Amino acid sequence: MALRWPGIHTQQEVPTCDVGGVRQNTEVIGIRGFWSALPTEGRWLLSTVAIQTLGRGLTLPFTIIYLHEVRGFDLGLSGGLMSLIAIVGLIVTGPGGTLIDRFGARKILLIGLAAMIAGCTLLAFATHPAVAAVALVLIGVNFGVSWPGFNALIAAVVQGDLRQQYFGVNFALVNLGIGVGGIIGGFYIDVDSPETFTVIFLVDAISCLVPVALLLGPLRHVRTQAAHNDDAPPVGGYREILRQPAVLWLTLLTFLAMFIGYGQLEAGFPAYARQVAEVSTRVVGLAFAVNTAVIVLLQFIVLRRISGHRRTRVMWVMAAVWAVAWLALGFAGLLPDSVAAAIGVLAFMGIFAFGETLLQPTVPAIYNDLASDHNRGRYNAINSAAFQGGAITGPIAAGLLLDWGLNEVFIIIMVVSCVGIGVLAAALERRIPASANGVPQPETASADAAPEQR
Repeated sequence: MALRWPGIHTQQEVPTCDVGGVRQNTEVIGIRGFWSALPTEGRWLLSTVAIQTLGRGLTLPFTIIYLHEVRGFDLGLSGGLMSLIAIVGLIVTGPGGTLIDRFGARKILLIGLAAMIAGCTLLAFATHPAVAAVALVLIGVNFGVSWPGFNALIAAVVQGDLRQQYFGVNFALVNLGIGVGGIIGGFYIDVDSPETFTVIFLVDAISCLVPVALLLGPLRHVRTQAAHNDDAPPVGGYREILRQPAVLWLTLLTFLAMFIGYGQLEAGFPAYARQVAEVSTRVVGLAFAVNTAVIVLLQFIVLRRISGHRRTRVMWVMAAVWAVAWLALGFAGLLPDSVAAAIGVLAFMGIFAFGETLLQPTVPAIYNDLASDHNRGRYNAINSAAFQGGAITGPIAAGLLLDWGLNEVFIIIMVVSCVGIGVLAAALERRIPASANGVPQPETASADAAPEQR
């Protein structure tokens, strides 16, 4: 398939770590053209994403089942242990971003992956809560550095509009790997056979060797931190970055999107589906399968449609789509234990997934277009912290509201929050540089303007 990429230079002409101030005006035609436009390092990264996340998909849905039903820890303790991953990840994210800017993403990611391998291996044989706690803390360390680390690595390898496309395709492949892993794990594990859980945690540890091999091999020369002789002055710490209006509004938007989005997928949605809509666990499981399928099937199509459009406007559409999704789930709650309720639950996940395909390519791209090589790790750490903050507080709010029987209030809060995302996106649009908002810039634009745009 023929494809023109205006403004995109060959890999030899553009250094992989040069993020520059000039945006590329690209036109997405198809997967083959996207693949051919990627530099070699980008192809290495993307070609292994599904394999890397397959192991995580094997264990992610079943860890609490393993702790409670296989190792015999009570449910409250098991939930507390599971929370260690998010808590440690949130604590580690800030220092991790600073270390990425100082030493480079590659070194910090290797440390995180080593912690992940040790954690998964230890968890496979954890018969005591203290051992499980240490294992989950190690896994949390990796979670804290992997998001800002890999995002910084991606931003160093791909540029311009191609970067937005990359984040979207990467998101689809992550979902594919986790989804396939979850299906395989569901068929393989048996609570009466503890050794099956030992196997999946060891496979999760082994899957981490794939990115380790990439970082020590094909990606060993990729540099994310600024060169010591760079003429641009280093940017200050987190406080100075967050004082920038664009970053502050973007961080608030990210937190709210995670609060009503991923913060509810693991708690609010399944709880509402079971307790209010009264659908079976099979319907809930099928809903997650629908979510993965929609993302995998639609992500590249969505990327073609949003290319060249303002990212803040894409967020408006995403907010509207998520509002419709929550209304569909609210409809399911009005007709409990019925076919209509099941349809409403499945529709929620399908519509919500469509919104995800709009969110995931845009937000990481904005953060990285606002950043420079001096502070890219910290920008991505702020993104990660906002994500994790929403993912932690979302389930707490959902649990309280649904436990108090405020089912309608729960849906109303979700819909109103979608409106809030639209308001925040409008505020962000007035404060963000056009180059970071996905507006194509003339190829002849001077790169000297880049520091001012950031």
